[in-house]
Amino acid sequence: MLSDMAEWRRTHSCAELTESDKGQEVILMGWVHRRRDHGGVIFVDLRDKEGITQVVFNESAPEAQKKADALRSEFVIAIKGVVSLRPEGMRNETLVTGGIEIISSEIRILNTALTPPFMLDEYHQTSEDIRLKYRYLDLRRPLLQKNIIQRHNIVKNIRKYLYSKGFLDIETPFLTKSTPEGARDYLVPSRVNPGRYYALPQSPQMFKQLLMMSGFEKYFQIVRCFRDEDLRADRQPEFTQLDIEMSFIDRNDIIDLIEGLFVKLFKELMGIDMPRPFPAMSYADAMEKFGHDAPDTRFEMYLKTINNLVANCGFAVFAEAAQTGSVKALNAKGAGNKFSRKDIDTLADFVTTLGAKGLAYIKINPDGLQSPIIKFMGEELAKVIIKEMNGEPGDIIFFGAGSASLVNLTMSKLRIQTANMLGLIKPDQYCLTWVLDFPLLDWNEDEKRYVAVHHPFTAPMDEDIPLLSEKPGKARAKAYDLVLNGTEIGGGSIRIHRSDVQQSMFKLMGFSDDELQNRFGFFVDALKYGAPPHGGIAFGIDRVSALFSGADSIRDVIAFPKTQKATDIMCDAPNTVDIGQLKELRIRNTLED
Repeated sequence: MLSDMAEWRRTHSCAELTESDKGQEVILMGWVHRRRDHGGVIFVDLRDKEGITQVVFNESAPEAQKKADALRSEFVIAIKGVVSLRPEGMRNETLVTGGIEIISSEIRILNTALTPPFMLDEYHQTSEDIRLKYRYLDLRRPLLQKNIIQRHNIVKNIRKYLYSKGFLDIETPFLTKSTPEGARDYLVPSRVNPGRYYALPQSPQMFKQLLMMSGFEKYFQIVRCFRDEDLRADRQPEFTQLDIEMSFIDRNDIIDLIEGLFVKLFKELMGIDMPRPFPAMSYADAMEKFGHDAPDTRFEMYLKTINNLVANCGFAVFAEAAQTGSVKALNAKGAGNKFSRKDIDTLADFVTTLGAKGLAYIKINPDGLQSPIIKFMGEELAKVIIKEMNGEPGDIIFFGAGSASLVNLTMSKLRIQTANMLGLIKPDQYCLTWVLDFPLLDWNEDEKRYVAVHHPFTAPMDEDIPLLSEKPGKARAKAYDLVLNGTEIGGGSIRIHRSDVQQSMFKLMGFSDDELQNRFGFFVDALKYGAPPHGGIAFGIDRVSALFSGADSIRDVIAFPKTQKATDIMCDAPNTVDIGQLKELRIRNTLED
């Protein structure tokens, strides 16, 4: 076989040949995507990474035709033949090669294949578990290959852009120290240091800051990160992020750099001219108008707090929520002309699954108001609310009432759901938005202490430093997120570069001197040796790739992803290990005791 292959060299890919190549003798190699026997004439769709070309086996080459009769899906073959134009009316306009076919004169079967457990062009009828079990087959599908190639192109363009800006690509350790704060660490036992453990990094946060303290000034890395957390939808236990850090800069320098990067990515990969500067809003505005810190700005339809209007109304649900929580309204313009009662009931069921007790609404009809709550609040107040929400005949105003967090959750989701039902979101529309001025700290009621909203190394706004000793919860952070179509794709901050401020931050978070020294002592010490002002940002490569590819899940842009239970069905991981390995590591499996 090796000597045979030495005589054959592939001349073209399966997406390369066109009508201009008519009459040329070519050699193609790939997989049998589909085989059709039309009464002695056999047609094979030959597939490789680049595309598909139709190959014809007929009586002009009887030996090749005889071999082709044995072909089945996913056989690996090489064919030699001549490029011919397809007969009139037989062109396939969906393929680049749809105007030609190869009349084969010779075929070599390089490998046979078992019948695949699912058809590679009908994956939508196959469960994801089956696709993940046979991932090596799933990855042959043109759609998945297109996604993985798009991801490659994203990473390639990121590297070229950052190299052109003078950034250094520097690796940081995977085996590091556990500093529990946030998600759980993946722990790695040390054989040569019995009873001690490494942790896999949740991000290279401290290392990239240490590189700034070391004087490198411009660092980036496309790095694997690990979090041992209960996986929500579209999360992975191991993920890839673009990590960036810069010295002697402020927030605007980061914003300028990243806007330039995404303008390049959209132009190079999507053919879209993304206007600059990207719009920006404060965290407070995002929560007020969108109920979420990752606002989808592709359409309007904003939320509005109406506590002041309903605080003393006769509708007890609104009145009580206005005193202790929040009441928000949303005007779904034109929904009254499009939504049936069943649609409204479906929306009510939807918010109930999110924790709401129901969905109040006022439907504005040309001949009057329709609502189950008007009898409690009165028509006069209803008209005041309608005016406040710019309501018109044909609109429906929806309400959420309860704790501020619950109202923001339910109303932000309702906003997206309603927009989808009204057709307000265009699939080919892309809106990038900066969200700025996040809170620095949040109070954890269970632990009775403050926790960092982003991470403990985020700098407070200069003017808010006095609040750290007076009203820590009011302090704002020099933090920023970039949001694409309602999904946070990256976030970062200007870092604390003074050791006294960093120590104050840790103490606000409840760390004792011993805990501080044990967890972060080396880092706080490093700050004392002349740390420059610095800041950075990180982007989820998986998330960005999914949005650029139009994939429904980040698993469709990762070559070998885990399930939502953090398992690899194909490799059967995680699995048990030999008892000898555990003894070497001084580990006892308590589940087997």
